[in-house]
Amino acid sequence: MQDKTVIIILSASLLCLLAAAIIALTDLHYRRRSLRRMRDMIQSAIDGTFRAETFDESLAASMENKLAEYLSATETQMGKTAAEQEKTKTLIADISHQTKTPIANLLLYTELLKEEGGKDSDTVALLESQVKKLDFLIQSLVKLSRLETGILVLHPCKGELSQLLREAEEQYAARAQEKGLYLHVFSKEAQGITACFDHKWTLEALGNLIDNAIKYTQTGGVTVRVKAYELFVSIEVEDTGIGIAEEEHAKVFGRFYRSMSVADEQGVGIGLYLAREILRQQSGYIQLASEVGKGTVFFLYLPAE
Repeated sequence: MQDKTVIIILSASLLCLLAAAIIALTDLHYRRRSLRRMRDMIQSAIDGTFRAETFDESLAASMENKLAEYLSATETQMGKTAAEQEKTKTLIADISHQTKTPIANLLLYTELLKEEGGKDSDTVALLESQVKKLDFLIQSLVKLSRLETGILVLHPCKGELSQLLREAEEQYAARAQEKGLYLHVFSKEAQGITACFDHKWTLEALGNLIDNAIKYTQTGGVTVRVKAYELFVSIEVEDTGIGIAEEEHAKVFGRFYRSMSVADEQGVGIGLYLAREILRQQSGYIQLASEVGKGTVFFLYLPAE
């Protein structure tokens, strides 16, 4: 009798263990299935093929349903963002195209008026200056808008910096000479030094710095050199100009910021901001060191790899 009782107890225990194992395996199966389904949802969202109707709500767990709702909303938002970006791209292109002809005509008319001479020559010169300023402003805003909205994407690749420095020297040598300034660009010393950068847009950033240096320097000149470090390569633009007060070091990189000390100089306050954006989109950065009356050094840091 005792043996039968023991057998019954053991059998019941085995059945309980078997039932527990079946329940555990079933639960594990459903958990794995839910994880696989969520993985498939996320992967389809990454691939851009997610569709809410692909996943049967009656078979999905509550978390799966919430994830499906979230991914559907994300997909919709991405579509709206792409549409808005396309509208912005079209608007910027229209502004760039529609302003070219009237500005070109205004410059042509001012040239004709200058050739005629007369007592209004000063007014004509002022008109020409303002038209050129407007043209520069529109071009800068178009460039900046393309960078900020992601319409224009930089393509950094590894290359030597010597050619970049030579091109910058060719562009600004005449302007420095007109002001009686020297422009020393150590392009030969930069041979063999490489960095990862977008040639066209890095030249734009470097040109903005050299342009500013010449603009705010009355005696002496501008020196451009390259220094290589372990992780970064630095392009230094040093001038003997008026310098920048310490409290303005951060402000000068702001959009349209113009210091009171240079209010009479030509400019719209966008060159340094644009240069910083160009460096930022190449995983680089820009710094400055300056004292009032002792000149300024700007450092453009580009990744070595």
